[in-house]
Amino acid sequence: MNLACAGCGKIDYPEPILNRRLSVEECLRAVDECGAPMVAIPGGEPLIHKDIGAIVKGIVARKKFVSVCTNALLLEKKLDQFEPSPYLFFSVHLDGLRDHHDKSVSQKGVFDRAVSAIRAAKARGFAVNVNATIFDGHSAEDIAAFLDFAQTLGVGITISPGYAYERAPDQQHFLSRQKTKQLFRRVFALGRGRRWNFMHSALFLDFLAGNQTYHCTPWGMPTRNIFGWQKPCYLLGEGYANSFAELMETTDWDAYGTGRYEKCANCMAHCGYEPTAAAASFAHPLQALKVALFGVRTEGPMAPEISLARQRPAQYVFSRHVQKMLAQIGEPKVRAKEAATRN
Repeated sequence: MNLACAGCGKIDYPEPILNRRLSVEECLRAVDECGAPMVAIPGGEPLIHKDIGAIVKGIVARKKFVSVCTNALLLEKKLDQFEPSPYLFFSVHLDGLRDHHDKSVSQKGVFDRAVSAIRAAKARGFAVNVNATIFDGHSAEDIAAFLDFAQTLGVGITISPGYAYERAPDQQHFLSRQKTKQLFRRVFALGRGRRWNFMHSALFLDFLAGNQTYHCTPWGMPTRNIFGWQKPCYLLGEGYANSFAELMETTDWDAYGTGRYEKCANCMAHCGYEPTAAAASFAHPLQALKVALFGVRTEGPMAPEISLARQRPAQYVFSRHVQKMLAQIGEPKVRAKEAATRN
């Protein structure tokens, strides 16, 4: 971790946990175990991992697509650890233009360093996308200006409303679902004819604009971290499994999602809904083609919203997992100390 973003709920752990890393072998075993055709390496900040080059090389060798999600502060320094490949791209986190992005990551100068790294990576032949997380207070006009700027960089764009992490320092600027839909309708209306290069299915963008009623697919992007295989999704750590098979077989998938669980009430994040939209594109190809050809509808009635009347209340289990991991980290040290005392 080399930034402490105000909207992030992935960094609020004690130092002994934040300083742990999966080994190269553990990472590649997870890739083989789940069989996913594409692997995203998120963070914190993955470029901090001393073996990140070997991890990426191992995934590329398996002919799996790999996205290295980075704030780009270390990217120019680390580029020599990677080789351009059709299977590799860097996904650089940018939350808007300079002032907005630097505010969101709580540090000045980050935007300029990220843009410099994007240009350096592209000059070396690497594929680069930008990944934007949208929060309340970000106007449609500012987002459109950012998307125009991304187009000048020659990069693809992924964009998603921020998930309301329970542990995020800033709890005031997460978007509700209704605000999300209204905001993206304004953004897409401004984007008519501008040919922004979104790296999303057309139906996911249509969903963001309130034209589709989807349930999320929490198993669509399974997560492996130092705790294990995370239940049920990247955004929620409600338990952990020791294997991918155990994750799939023992998780009560129907217990999660908007309308089912309080923590999911306002979620419209791409990691859960892009898999749903992709499946819908295969099931309804003509509908997907229509949106791709004619654009997202930005006027008229929205699709019905999911009722929250029967959602179960949130459970708060963060501390339990932290204490369990700290105990596991401490056990070998305690045993070694006891052995040394006996000797």
